[in-house]
Amino acid sequence: MNNYKLTIQYDGTDYAGWQIQQNAKTVQETLSGCIKQIIQQEINLIGSGRTDSGVHALGQTANFKTEKELDLYKFKYALNSVLPVDISVIEIINAEDNFHARFDAKKRSYIYVFTEDKNPFYFKYAYMYYDKIDVLKLNKLSVLFLGEKDFSSFSKVNTDVKNKICTVYEAHWRKSKEFYIFYIEADRFLYGMVRAIIGTLLRSLNEEDSEGYINNVIRELNREAAADSVPAKGLFLYKVKY
Repeated sequence: MNNYKLTIQYDGTDYAGWQIQQNAKTVQETLSGCIKQIIQQEINLIGSGRTDSGVHALGQTANFKTEKELDLYKFKYALNSVLPVDISVIEIINAEDNFHARFDAKKRSYIYVFTEDKNPFYFKYAYMYYDKIDVLKLNKLSVLFLGEKDFSSFSKVNTDVKNKICTVYEAHWRKSKEFYIFYIEADRFLYGMVRAIIGTLLRSLNEEDSEGYINNVIRELNREAAADSVPAKGLFLYKVKY
């Protein structure tokens, strides 16, 4: 049995996320269908994790197994030729037989992009934020999210995930020309977690005791304690590390 690992980029604007669901267009279903069309065989495409509706990916990974031996150069070319323009497979390699895109992932990282000014070319991929973004203060506050914590306050309610303990390794902000970029890396992320963290960090800038506010939100273990999530369009799954 051959096990193939794919690295995928996609514009999530018109998709209801990565994971297959009823009555909705998803990246996983679209990609699986195109692979089936080429190899003429049903496959089980396993992604490294979900991305929410409207979220993009620069480095999503997935794997599937088949008894067929594929010419990877020809297969990649054929696959990209039938995929819609908003999904691209940028790499295909042979993986170890026991490789699992989700369970073998050690770290995942996301970036979120803000822009200060209205720009038609960035509209689908960045959140135009009108208030001041204090990068220095936000970097100090982002340290509060590092380490192993219960992130229940930043997870969408009514999910089937019971364990909400995650370990955040990095969280920081930077200014890059006309963009502000937030980067976060963790062992795992809960449904809606990154966007809720960003919304809470931005809200904390207007709190008299910003650190106290964030620490209290974390302790509450209640989604209602945190701020509203920022829009999905500025969020990108950046990289998955194995």
